[in-house]
Amino acid sequence: MLHRLLRGLLAAALAAAALLAPDAPAAEAAGPSGPGCDPLAPAECLLPFPNDWYTRPDPATDTGRRVSFGAATLPRAAAGRPVDPTAWNRSDGFSPGSTLIAHVPGLDPAATGTAPLTDIGRSLAPDAPVVLIDTRTGERWPYWAEADANATDPARRALLIHPARNFRDGHHYAVALRHLKDGAGRTIPAAEPFAAVAVAGRPLPAGHPLYARQRQLRPALKALHRAGVRSEGTYLAWDFTVASTRSLTGDLFTVRDDAFRRLGGRSPAFAVTGVTDFTAEQDPRIAREVTGRISVPGYLDLPGGPPGSVLHRGRDGLPRRLPGSSQLAEFRCEIPRSAFRTPSHPALYGHGLLGRRSEVGAGNVKAMAAEHNFTFCATDWIGMAEEDVPVVLGALADPNLFPAVPERSEQGMLNALFLARALIHADGLTTDAAFRDADGRPLVDLRHGIGYDGNSQGGILGGALVAASPDIRRGVLGVTGMNYGLLLNRSVDFAPFQQVLDLSYPDKLRQQIVLQLFQMVWDRGETNAYANHLTDRHQVLMHIAYGDHQVANAAADVEARTIGARLITPVLAPGRSPDTVPYWGIKTVASGRLPYRGSAMTVWDSGTPTPPLTNTPPAGPVYGHDPHSDPRNSSAARQQKATFLTTGRVINVCGNTPCTAAPTS
Repeated sequence: MLHRLLRGLLAAALAAAALLAPDAPAAEAAGPSGPGCDPLAPAECLLPFPNDWYTRPDPATDTGRRVSFGAATLPRAAAGRPVDPTAWNRSDGFSPGSTLIAHVPGLDPAATGTAPLTDIGRSLAPDAPVVLIDTRTGERWPYWAEADANATDPARRALLIHPARNFRDGHHYAVALRHLKDGAGRTIPAAEPFAAVAVAGRPLPAGHPLYARQRQLRPALKALHRAGVRSEGTYLAWDFTVASTRSLTGDLFTVRDDAFRRLGGRSPAFAVTGVTDFTAEQDPRIAREVTGRISVPGYLDLPGGPPGSVLHRGRDGLPRRLPGSSQLAEFRCEIPRSAFRTPSHPALYGHGLLGRRSEVGAGNVKAMAAEHNFTFCATDWIGMAEEDVPVVLGALADPNLFPAVPERSEQGMLNALFLARALIHADGLTTDAAFRDADGRPLVDLRHGIGYDGNSQGGILGGALVAASPDIRRGVLGVTGMNYGLLLNRSVDFAPFQQVLDLSYPDKLRQQIVLQLFQMVWDRGETNAYANHLTDRHQVLMHIAYGDHQVANAAADVEARTIGARLITPVLAPGRSPDTVPYWGIKTVASGRLPYRGSAMTVWDSGTPTPPLTNTPPAGPVYGHDPHSDPRNSSAARQQKATFLTTGRVINVCGNTPCTAAPTS
């Protein structure tokens, strides 16, 4: 259904973009930076990125800075409409998962010796050509670097530097690129502006065009010098501030706190709209399906919160309930036959990419419910649900529309939080006959809280939901990762959307900037913003499909390092991983130390070839079967999930061998 919808909407979006482009002001494929842009990078405004040149002092924020993009600095799409920077300028820093972008003409990463994805440990070598320093602690930060494999013009190819674990909230970082080489092994000299600011080693006079830039850069250069990085031989250096925890999570937590304050100790209001009982012949696993709706305070700026809505804000910029507005969150619950013998464990289910709550009726979810006595309930991830597809496509053609995606997702998370509360409240859903047997006994056990299980998008967004929930203590994030700015280039799912992005931003260097700008706002509606503190009060079990075509393993590894998830070993058969040190930087749990009480990651191998080592998707027959659905269809994986959700213990379900999952069609 979604694929048919996508095809139709994609055709409409492409036609609209083609019609808009000729009459709109020309959007140059390439252009030098103009007023307000960083003079150190004349090839393209906003480079290097992220960059404190595009912030200003603000003592009212937790970092002491605020993002300060001008409308003229944000790249216009082909439609030509200026991009309103308001949503970006609410931040007091950049995304903790920011990919660093620089433009180095002629760079050969292999000749330079930059740390690749397969050897992240090399990024911390004393002579590493790319250096990342946390200026607060002096700590070197791990990363991998790559040239953009999607570039069509070698002269406009981006250098992408990905943090191997998220930067710390609110911290300040300095970056240096040094001793860079071209394909012939020749050292690439520093560009003239940087040489004038840093390499010459003398203060510029107050009237010099680069005087302000030199003053702003001086603290970063001093921090790099303390770390042994000298200006001589350095091609470029800059600094950036990471957004604070309050800036990253404040919108969602403000909405949550206000909504639950209004709720008090009551259950959310609800209405059951449908009850379907199945015979054993009709469904041997599920006895009853219940549909209904939960009433949730509405924080979106349009009544009812339709697609395209953004958060309604007060004069202080914080989200406020739209007066009198309520969101009716439709839900669907699947009650297993076993619940009619023993009250079942309550859990929320999170659906996949731009999907629907009906995915709670998928075969693997029914199997989990029947085998381990779970009642799963789901509501749409509005903001990233099927009905939001037109807005997502439109945002790629016009970034002014993009804030609606994460901000409506935050209302969607609140809807799920209210569904969870209604499911486990003594005066909630279990008071309705739909959640009781013929003798009036409840079919859901309210004594032990509620769990969360989500797959794909349900994993990517699910970490934020778990972090925000006052009721969920443990969550399973299936075939997951985080940080769409990292994921999209590496996912086969992005192919139809890429066509719109190519029309909107034909220049591939500019595309990389746009993806990172999107991530700054997207943070608030997915796990990336919450990862540094996700496991402070919650337990998470990550299930990963090795070679996943849709959610890149590289993003899952970054998430595991960031949240401190321990890797269940043995992981892969010898020789299976291309890495110098497989799963570098992720601590392990040896099989002898199981069961383990903490957050963990299990990798399931279906025999799929290793994914590309570039920022491209595993497309084509050479990459074989997509294992994305395999873990959830493994009975062993479901056993591990069920034990974790009900006891908090991670158990060994694979013996002394790596975990494998049979390929599913």
